[in-house]
Amino acid sequence: MTRDDLFFAITETQKANQMTTDAHARLMVIRGVKTRPFQHPSLSQQGPTVAIIMEHSRPLIPRPIRLATVPHIRGLPMTQDPKLNSHSKLNCILACIAAEKAGADEGLMLDVHGFVNTTDACNFFMVRKGAVWTSTGDYCMKGITRQKVIDICRADGIPVFERNYSLVDTYGAEEAFLTGTFGAQTPVGEIDGRQIGTGEMGPVTRRIRDLYMQLVGKEV
Repeated sequence: MTRDDLFFAITETQKANQMTTDAHARLMVIRGVKTRPFQHPSLSQQGPTVAIIMEHSRPLIPRPIRLATVPHIRGLPMTQDPKLNSHSKLNCILACIAAEKAGADEGLMLDVHGFVNTTDACNFFMVRKGAVWTSTGDYCMKGITRQKVIDICRADGIPVFERNYSLVDTYGAEEAFLTGTFGAQTPVGEIDGRQIGTGEMGPVTRRIRDLYMQLVGKEV
């Protein structure tokens, strides 16, 4: 499919589901039907299958969520490249299960060096002394919303750093939030049982969220 073909398929799926507004499209590409049930790429001889899932929902200002550090890490690219948004997310699923067992909403994952990296589903940011910190991006998917937040901070004069930092740094954060396509910026109220800031969405997070929504409105 060309870019135009894909765009047409998305809009046709939207129309077929009568979703004129507040529609969230999720695209998935798999290798397609195989001649035999094994993993070698040569067995997928009919071309890829594109799945388009339309979710009808309007994002609201999200409640602060709880994170728990999990033992499952974002690993090296020779095992599974964490920068790729693939269907093979067993470590993230295990992290999600571990977080649930710990009574949290999502699992906070470290990288191979023990630095804070990301959660099992979203990119992680925190605020210290008015500056925004996120991971280097070496061991996580560099999400579109993640990059938009970095761009917004730079354009608005908010100090932003992509760096290595520890769990101890996060425990002393004034604010923390997650980024994702659907949730935009979701505040974090607690990490490993420790309250972050006031436990609610902080002023820097709110400022970034307002600027992000303005950007969305301008683009669409």
